[in-house]
Amino acid sequence: MRSGFFQKNKTIFLYGFSLAILLILLRWLELKYIIYDHAFEIYAGSIALVFTLLGIWLARKLTKPKVETRVVEKEVYRIMQEPFVLNEKALASLGMSQRELEVLERMSEGLSNQQIADQLFVSLNTVKTHAARIFEKLDVQRRTQAIEKAKRMGLIP
Repeated sequence: MRSGFFQKNKTIFLYGFSLAILLILLRWLELKYIIYDHAFEIYAGSIALVFTLLGIWLARKLTKPKVETRVVEKEVYRIMQEPFVLNEKALASLGMSQRELEVLERMSEGLSNQQIADQLFVSLNTVKTHAARIFEKLDVQRRTQAIEKAKRMGLIP
């Protein structure tokens, strides 16, 4: 069906194609004469374009932040350990009470003093007193130090 349409209109297609080629040739010649007549303007415009692009590239390169942040996601496999066993010897050597141990465990969970007081049904001042004694007995200055040392000693999981 299509080949029949092309066969019937073959001469029309050939004349159309020939005219298109002729038009392209005439435009090319016209462009060639325009280039000869306006060579300075074309060269000046080309140089301006090159320096504009160079300026944009250089500005982007210089204003680009030096530090690049990348997020890397990795699967972390934990080896199942034995169930936690409290080190009774270390607990006895420190002279830490059961309530102080409970406060230390809550600290390791990341709870604030007020949250610890609410969970243990004691006042905020009582929790602060227990915390101060824990720091004194473990010979540390901050919660993070107390938690780390207690984990090393086997007092908390």
